[in-house]
Amino acid sequence: MTDNREPVTDDLPDSPMHTIGTDHITIWGSNTEDTIEFYRDTLGMPLVLRQPNLDDPDQTHLFFDTGDGTILTVFVNDDRPSHQGPQRGQVGSVHHLAFTIDPDRFEAVMEALEEKGRHYNMFDRGIFHSLYTSDHNGLVIELAADKYDIPDERRGEVMATVQRIREEAGADYAKDEHMQAALDKLGIDAEKHDLPAADSGVGELE
Repeated sequence: MTDNREPVTDDLPDSPMHTIGTDHITIWGSNTEDTIEFYRDTLGMPLVLRQPNLDDPDQTHLFFDTGDGTILTVFVNDDRPSHQGPQRGQVGSVHHLAFTIDPDRFEAVMEALEEKGRHYNMFDRGIFHSLYTSDHNGLVIELAADKYDIPDERRGEVMATVQRIREEAGADYAKDEHMQAALDKLGIDAEKHDLPAADSGVGELE
């Protein structure tokens, strides 16, 4: 059978434009108080701007700095109660949001979530470590820590190389050994962070 999948590569595609980063991500939220309590007071994102939703002045538009200049914005209305319900899985829905955390503070983040009464799962995702929790509306939040100190400008190149090595090895998903091989192949001397042992969690969040 012919494999008709598109190749994975960090080369720029032949398209009329190319994005240069993520400016912001916007989600539907509930009310101001619960939103600020989770994103500012629990995750530690500064609230950097608050103004009316320019398309709907009955809603407030909250802007949070995620830490690298990428902004998370949330539409809120104080008449909307939070709803810690199950994840809404359908075409067009957001599956989860993933934010980077400092690998050296991974266990401190776990302790902070516990102190806040936030349930979480920890997984070794092969090429990074993740904590999965949820916000006050049931949206899955991933807090990811890189296993290796890879320069930001080479992340795409490293990931594409990991993909090629994974395919050549016939592995179902990218693992630490593929990351190490990719770094060696590219001549990147990246420090490996000391992260706690964890299961892969394969299939547990599907």
